[in-house]
Amino acid sequence: MKRKIVSLLLVTAMLALGVMGCGSKSKDKADNNKAVANTEDTADTASSDDSTKEDATADTTAEPVTLKLFSNLPDRKNGQGLVEQTIIDEYMKENQNVKIEVEALDEEAYKTKFKAYAMDGMPDVVSIWGQPSFLDEVLDAEILAELSEADYADYGFVSGSLEGFKKNGKLYGLPRNTDVMFFYYNQKMFEDNGWSVPQTYDELLALADKINGAGLTPVAMDGGDGWPMAIYLTDLMVKINGDCGKIVSDAIANGDFSDPVFTKATQILADSAKAGLFQTGYDSQDYGTAMNLFTNGQAAMFYMGSWEASMALNADIPEEIRNNIRVFTMPTVAEGVGKNTDIAAWNGGGYAVSADSEVKEEAIKFLNYMYQPDKLSKYGWVNGVGMSAQDQSAYMTGNETELQLQILDIVNKATSVSGTPVNDCGPSTFKASIESEIQSVSNGSISVEDFLASIGKACK
Repeated sequence: MKRKIVSLLLVTAMLALGVMGCGSKSKDKADNNKAVANTEDTADTASSDDSTKEDATADTTAEPVTLKLFSNLPDRKNGQGLVEQTIIDEYMKENQNVKIEVEALDEEAYKTKFKAYAMDGMPDVVSIWGQPSFLDEVLDAEILAELSEADYADYGFVSGSLEGFKKNGKLYGLPRNTDVMFFYYNQKMFEDNGWSVPQTYDELLALADKINGAGLTPVAMDGGDGWPMAIYLTDLMVKINGDCGKIVSDAIANGDFSDPVFTKATQILADSAKAGLFQTGYDSQDYGTAMNLFTNGQAAMFYMGSWEASMALNADIPEEIRNNIRVFTMPTVAEGVGKNTDIAAWNGGGYAVSADSEVKEEAIKFLNYMYQPDKLSKYGWVNGVGMSAQDQSAYMTGNETELQLQILDIVNKATSVSGTPVNDCGPSTFKASIESEIQSVSNGSISVEDFLASIGKACK
């Protein structure tokens, strides 16, 4: 009965959930285009000679085992679906008694089918999302098996990347990606105008005045979708307080966002918009509009995630712009304790094992195989499908763009990585509220106090 109740709750949660955790159609589209490496590499590059050949010592007398994998990656010939399928094929070659049956559906169909499985029994290995807005309700249904965090001590996971897949200190899944938010900027435009990359938020606002004076937009912002500004708020909170995990969890649990961290971060966001940091009409303009402002040279900066590093490879963007795209992290805030190396991120889709799997031991063995550093992390890098939640520095191809190398360096040198943005830390009602109301507070339609009271009510 408990699972049936929770599965009904999942209907609402999943409708609000985007494939990588931000719940907007624009974000979903962006996820499909995540590429931060030369995509000329194919399945052949994904599979090294050593990893694809049949293991001559494989035990062919072991009992046959069938694993069922439920995936949200229906394209098995490109991107993350290709990487996933490559690893599956390798595992079956090395474990000839194992057959892995894949059911792969696109996002909307996956959400619907997951709900049904939540009621009737999950496949052995499933795709999941590492945000409380999804995971808490799933774990309440006791659907997923607990994993041993100690088993992954040598797997090279980026600092903080496992946090979104935990509850009460226990690990229930592993992340596939770490998505980091940046200010993308036009390096040549900066150099031509004598502008410096800001190290503090006050410097960012001073720079915005200069850029506005030059007749350009300082920061192109997708304000129409809500989630980018919610992550911007998270980014500010990290710079104000450093680790905000307990503050956020307490606020959501109590429906009380009166902590000064929320007030200060929200006020900075509202003041920034009023000061002209973002383009006119940002609060109703979508992802594509904001991106085009930047790639057309009308905006000096663009606030967005690491998946847009693919701009450096996009032939549709003028060469002078795409070759000069660089990034910097949210600058430090006056009197804040967060460093420039404390970065806002969230850990995207990943994998978990069903708690009721009849072949749980084999399922966990396969999961651990997938996450060996020379599997998902390596194959993802050489096939250009985004930033892994694991250290990828050992898998350089020599074809990386300057932008890709810069992002890799920033992530590897991060002193902390916030595992989940504030909008994904609570129930689906809270997520919907904050992503809607943040537009109003940023443009001055409602006060900071009313905004914080409103999102608090959405938690109750």
